[in-house]
Amino acid sequence: MSTSGSAFLNHLGFGSFDLGYLAVVCAILAFLVLVLLILLIVQMTKVSGLKKRLDKFLMGKDGASLEQDIADLFEDNKFLRNNTEKNKKDIRTLYKKLESAYQKMGLVKYDAFSQMGGQLSFSLALLDENNDGFILNSVHSTEGCYSYTKEIKNGECAIDLGAEEAEALAMAIGE
Repeated sequence: MSTSGSAFLNHLGFGSFDLGYLAVVCAILAFLVLVLLILLIVQMTKVSGLKKRLDKFLMGKDGASLEQDIADLFEDNKFLRNNTEKNKKDIRTLYKKLESAYQKMGLVKYDAFSQMGGQLSFSLALLDENNDGFILNSVHSTEGCYSYTKEIKNGECAIDLGAEEAEALAMAIGE
């Protein structure tokens, strides 16, 4: 320890304090200040970049109008979700109704009595998805036109089918 301290250090009560320690402490504090200054510059650069990004994002809009735009987007999103659910329900309903709609057809034209020519008679099979439906047979002759139907369940008919009716049914079923 040095006993020859300065008058200033004596006045502060550090007259017997070694100046070497003081120099080391001052060097450490200067180093910490330098490190903190570098960190401050890095943070200021990051904040400046974020401010530029925010200004670009806002592009002349004030905070209130941007908030309203975001609220409108949420409302639009809710509206779209509700409509999507409604559309899904409507599509399921349509598929259910289409099961019973006539989707398959088989048509065979023929000359019933070989005297008229032109194949004016026909057998028309109309079936739904489950192969339920009917066969419409129309027979043309010189005396007139006669039409009748036969019911089809699961692709089968309880009444015997003529050759043309069976051919129309096979066409409708896809055989």
